[in-house]
Amino acid sequence: MASPDAPSAPPSVFHYRDFRFYQLARLCAVLAVQVESVAIGWQVYELTGSALALGYTGLAQFLPFLAFALVGGQVADRVDRRAILVVCQSIMLLCSLLLLSFTLGHIRDVRFVYGVLVLFGTARSFYAPASSALVPRLVPPEALTRAVAINSTTWQVATIAGPAVGGLLYGWAGARGAYIGSALLCSLSVVWMLSLKVRTGQSSREPFSFSTFLAGFHFVRRQRLLLGSITLDLFAVLLGGAVALLPIYARDVLHTGPWGMGLLRSAPAVGAALVAVFLASRPIGGRAGWKMFISVAIFGAATLVFGVSRSLPLSVVALAIAGAADMVSVVVRSTLEMVATPDHMRGRVGAVNMICVGASNELGEFRAGVFAEHMGAVSAVVSGAVGTLVVVGLWAWGFPELRQVDELEKAAREPLPDEPEPQEAPAAP
Repeated sequence: MASPDAPSAPPSVFHYRDFRFYQLARLCAVLAVQVESVAIGWQVYELTGSALALGYTGLAQFLPFLAFALVGGQVADRVDRRAILVVCQSIMLLCSLLLLSFTLGHIRDVRFVYGVLVLFGTARSFYAPASSALVPRLVPPEALTRAVAINSTTWQVATIAGPAVGGLLYGWAGARGAYIGSALLCSLSVVWMLSLKVRTGQSSREPFSFSTFLAGFHFVRRQRLLLGSITLDLFAVLLGGAVALLPIYARDVLHTGPWGMGLLRSAPAVGAALVAVFLASRPIGGRAGWKMFISVAIFGAATLVFGVSRSLPLSVVALAIAGAADMVSVVVRSTLEMVATPDHMRGRVGAVNMICVGASNELGEFRAGVFAEHMGAVSAVVSGAVGTLVVVGLWAWGFPELRQVDELEKAAREPLPDEPEPQEAPAAP
């Protein structure tokens, strides 16, 4: 029998009502984006047959995100983050409806799609910093690490299921069915967001200035571990990402259909989710820096295998391994960011991180599209994978602090640069 004085087990993070509702909203939101992405990629390639046109879908999302993400970080540190998420998710719902009208109207000019993606990228530039900064307000500090792990797992589950659902909907009912499904998921996300009771108030009371606008960049630049981990992920995925070219691989290289493309899109998330579950029960532990560099090298090598593969099963396995390896980098980066950043800076630091993630994904899609247009899809993927391996070697040499990280928790407790502490905002009623 347990001793009456023995400490009780901490409650599950799902014990906290707002955290449960937020995860439901997040699940629906990410599912909607993934379903929509599959439909856009397949539809644009069907209409144009151009790899460059696929690259422009990434650029159309990245440019507004780059332009407004720092503003989004400022807003997230000054305005109720829940309200920001509701407004942005409503705009994403509008984007799904506009894409549905594009399909129902039999419009063949893909510039309409690019315009919608610009609107989507703008909304995401405000959504992403507010979303990452909201999580610490949904659970007590002692539950934050577990909440971050669950938050990542929710994203991975949606990223696994979303492309498969999108491929099935597209194969069954065309783009129309995929966009209707995306719109319904966006609507559910708005409902769950409105159900949240948390009010974040005003986290930062620093007067707005050019200095506070760039405070997130200054903070990351002065924290070498954050700088190294964020930029390693940025350049590795920028060069090694192959998502934009999956419609070409599915149709022209692997000779499959939308269902096959959905399978390819889901494969990296399957690998990542398996690693996320494993790390939730068995943390990375010691020599975390070396493990991160090795995992990014595996990501590059797996992408190289995918690039030269002509077998659908082998391609799926290679992408799953790439996703699994990438998850190690995500865990290291997210742990350092969430624990080492004070609350009044989380929106702005999150914006910097989101800019880098957006650059690696959307700008990486544009890079892949441009390269594929001029040298073919296979050469574009293979050359990018080799570039990723080169980046790993350069960063391992250039960031010895990151290479020498042992346990993440101890690294995260290193002294931070002097930052002005904001006055506490009055508690919400």
